[in-house]
Amino acid sequence: MLFQYYPSVPHSYKFELNKDIELAAAHFNPHESAGASRNMHGHTFIISITLVGNELQDSGFLVNFGVINEFVQRFDFSVLNDHPEFAEQFPTTEGIAKTVYHLVADALKEMPNKPKCLQVLVRENPSSYVIYREALET
Repeated sequence: MLFQYYPSVPHSYKFELNKDIELAAAHFNPHESAGASRNMHGHTFIISITLVGNELQDSGFLVNFGVINEFVQRFDFSVLNDHPEFAEQFPTTEGIAKTVYHLVADALKEMPNKPKCLQVLVRENPSSYVIYREALET
């Protein structure tokens, strides 16, 4: 796994959790301007999820790392274009970051300690990554 520090966003939360997950998946972008990306190809994506919060769960975790893995593992060893989550947008690196962010943010709303998703970074290769963030209400 590629270990690297990623851009961080200043915030006033007590806890910040960062989890990197490897995801082996294929995708393609059928848009006419996509060039070589129009052909199906694969990557070992590194997805870095940053969560924040002020309260821990009874277990002592902000969010259990295993739970965070579950947000992304549904896409491992698959063709991203085949997933309904990408029915309305192409699974570009930007689209993957946005989709994972919303999957995580929606799941966190159900947790009693109310953690928030601060950002999702998707690294497609060693020299290219995308970060997706939305404004947080504190």
